[in-house]
Formats: sequence, structure tokens, C-alpha cells
Amino acid sequence: MFSAHRKKSILITGGCGMIGSNLVRRLLKDGWDVSVADNLWRGKIDYLYDEDGKALIDLEKDFYRVDLCDREACERVVGRTDYIVHLAARVAGIEYVFENQGDIFRINNLINSNVFHAARKAGRDRIKGIIYVGTACSFPMTRQNMPDPEPLREDELFPAYPESAYGWSKLMGQLELEYLEKETGIPCCTLILHNVYGSPTDYGERSQVIPALIRKAVNFPVEEYVVLGNGKQERAFIHVDDVIEAFVLALEKGWGKGCIQIGPSYCTSIREVVETVIGISGKKIQPHFDVSRPEGNKARCADYSKAREILGWEPRIKLEEGLSRSYKWIEDSIRKDRVGTTKEGTAT
Repeated sequence: MFSAHRKKSILITGGCGMIGSNLVRRLLKDGWDVSVADNLWRGKIDYLYDEDGKALIDLEKDFYRVDLCDREACERVVGRTDYIVHLAARVAGIEYVFENQGDIFRINNLINSNVFHAARKAGRDRIKGIIYVGTACSFPMTRQNMPDPEPLREDELFPAYPESAYGWSKLMGQLELEYLEKETGIPCCTLILHNVYGSPTDYGERSQVIPALIRKAVNFPVEEYVVLGNGKQERAFIHVDDVIEAFVLALEKGWGKGCIQIGPSYCTSIREVVETVIGISGKKIQPHFDVSRPEGNKARCADYSKAREILGWEPRIKLEEGLSRSYKWIEDSIRKDRVGTTKEGTAT
């Protein structure tokens, strides 16, 4: 049992990313003692500051810039806190994923095994619970390429046949966590996330679909509005605020319940996202759909009944509202970058 006078402590791996930094804010607000581990490959230390430029956590004491592929470095970080939320993974936009499959598979398996091995060494006396982040990319590709697909269920992960090395690597991590839970008795939970979007976010060349489409709209006509694929592929987009709520609920109710999907039960096509983003931009943009570029599986969405029954969770933020928020954040960020670049150039 925890002392009433001691805060519960938690380590968030990948805590400088979009999901991680939002989770840091929420858990601090809820009274947790929060630490972050991140190698800053995609995440940014800037995301751990508030609007007034003050660090959210003590960056000297509670931030670890560490490569979790390094087993010894991982063991120096894992085991210091009561709980772990393991977000860290190598992932980016679809072109990066399919052009770097071997590297993604190797790195993600190393990260996962190192984190879980360190937790096993720390033991149940130290670690009170681990939440792992799975992905909808781990579902069989055959199940995601059907016409008019039914929402995916957790029991459909096997027989396994993910389309990408990323999906395989995340599924291997999910399996390893299940072994860890059985062997050590450390309570565990896997949240299988669908396509998360929001801010703060990477909107550069390695970014995922929504921030990339918004960036192109903000930059248009300087940047051509190219869409990967024919736009007919469909995903279950979920705003980061809804995802953070799922983590908070899982920390309370998700232990020992296996994997739980987090995402809406309906699909939205990339073409619909494109049209909505263009509408928000107020610009006259004619998108170019490049069918020679990778587009991934045809369609997937979530049967989130398990999340509803166990966690009391359901998605609340409508896509248009979420896209409007994201557009404003990316537009403001690009404007600030341009001002900074101009000032730097003038000073030089």
C-alpha cells in the first residue's frame, strides 16, 4: 500500500512526444511524481515546457536523455518509479516505416526487451504496474483489406499477419509483456492505439498523415499539396486528449485485463481528412493524389466495447474539432519558425 503522504511515481518512456508530453501534463495535474526518458529522435524537450516557458518537471533530476536500446542505460532508468508507461518506439510516417522496416523491427524489439528485462530485475516489490502501447498496425493485414470491414476486435490479433515490421515489432512487445506479467506478477495493461493525432506534434518530413496534410495546407502554394495514395484508405482517427483519458482510466482500472483498443468504431477516409483540412485552411487547394506512393491497408477501425466496459472510456472529440485545433497549432508553429529563421538570417 502507498503511504498517504507519498506521491505515486511514474516513468514515461517517450515522454517528449505528442502523447507522452500530454500525459506528463495530465499526471502532474493529478498529483503524480513524473519522470521522463526520451532520446529525442522525434520528441522535443520543448514539449516539456508550459506556455510561460517553465519546465513541467525538474529536467536535471527527472528527465533522462537515454537510448533505451542500450541495456545498461535502460537499467539505470527503469526501476526508479512505482509505475511505467512505455510509449517509446521507433515510428514515423508511412513512407519512413516501409523504407526502414529492418531497422524499425530491430530497434523496437531492443527497446521493448530492455525495458521489460529491467522491470523484471526490479521486481514486483518496486514496480507496481506497466502500461504498454500497442498499435492497430499489429492486426492481420488480411483483416484490414476487406471491403466494408467490421470494427476490429482484440481477439482477432491472432493468427498474426501484420503488414509492416512496425506492426510485428509492437505485437512482439505485447507478447513479451504478457510473459512478464505471468512470470513476475507485475500488473500490466496494453492499450492498442489507432491513429492518434493532435498537438504538439512532428509535422516535418517524417510526420504521420494528419500533421503532414496540415503542414502542406499551411505552406501551400509554396509546398505542393500531394497526398500519398488514392485517398480512399480509411483509418480510425483519435484525438490525443481522448487517448490521455484512456491512460488515466487504465492506471485505475486496466490492470490484468489484457489488451484494450482505443479508437472510434467508424472509419474516416484520407480524402475526407484532406477535404476537411482544406476547408479549415480557407485556401483554394486542388490536391494531387499520388497513387505511386505507399498508402498502407485499406481500412480499419475499433470495436472499443472492451474499453467502454472495463475503463468506462469512449471517444468524445469530433474529427473536425480536433483537426481545427491541430491546424491552429501547426500554423502557429510554422509562423514562429519562419520568424525565427528570418531573425537569425538578419542577425547573420
